[in-house]
Amino acid sequence: MSRTFSKTKKITTMGLLFALAMVLSFVENTIVPFFGLPPGVKLGLSNIVVMYCMVYMGGGSATQLALLKGFFGFLTRGATGGFLATMGGLFSVAIMFVLKKLFGDKINYYTLSIFGSLFHNIGQLAGASLIFGSAFAMYYLPVLAGSAIVMGFVTGAILKVVIPALKRIG
Repeated sequence: MSRTFSKTKKITTMGLLFALAMVLSFVENTIVPFFGLPPGVKLGLSNIVVMYCMVYMGGGSATQLALLKGFFGFLTRGATGGFLATMGGLFSVAIMFVLKKLFGDKINYYTLSIFGSLFHNIGQLAGASLIFGSAFAMYYLPVLAGSAIVMGFVTGAILKVVIPALKRIG
């Protein structure tokens, strides 16, 4: 269901989506400490924007947005944070792209979101394994996988609710 955008409209839409993702990331980082979640567990609110981008603008635009989010992570959290954000974002976009290719419009937001969330965590753990030079970080996967299912379901539900507003942006 990818739409064709003029170059100007695509640039402005991507700018708005990036800004929205950054605002959601800021809001998430502000409220997550109140939930008492384990380290590394986040709501993934800004990933709602990436999912929208994947569904309505295509894999290339979603990849660009994931890279922009990674660069923002680099600016705000340093090289390690930016690298882990980029790895997570690219793994997430890759699985969502594959699922969209395999199932097209038949895939629901919940499935897309849960797999995107799970692979985001796998990407970050793979990045941490590269940094540490050891697969030891992968032992944390069960904690993050469990949270990915829950948080992925929540962000999928949120996407389903906010799609009408996001469609007006694009």
